[in-house]
Amino acid sequence: MTTDNANASTNSVSITLQNTEDARPIVDAIVADNPTAVVQHFPAMVKIDAPGRLTINAETVGDKVGREWDPQELHLSVISLSGNIDEDDDKFELAWN
Repeated sequence: MTTDNANASTNSVSITLQNTEDARPIVDAIVADNPTAVVQHFPAMVKIDAPGRLTINAETVGDKVGREWDPQELHLSVISLSGNIDEDDDKFELAWN
């Protein structure tokens, strides 16, 4: 592994969600708000990697599901996370501090 690849993987954050009807609008919102995110679909899960930071905005997910969405609802679909979490009523964010 080269130094550039090592730094890229060290600075990447990720979230893995269950591949369910409830999680699909969350994935769509993540893609909409994080243009550098890379999405990998698997039969039972969806893995999303992003360089540096990944933000899940409650307003964007709410628009996708057609109702107010609380970032706490994300925990019902999460399989794993990689990064430090910053969560409030408006967003759920992963980044390395």
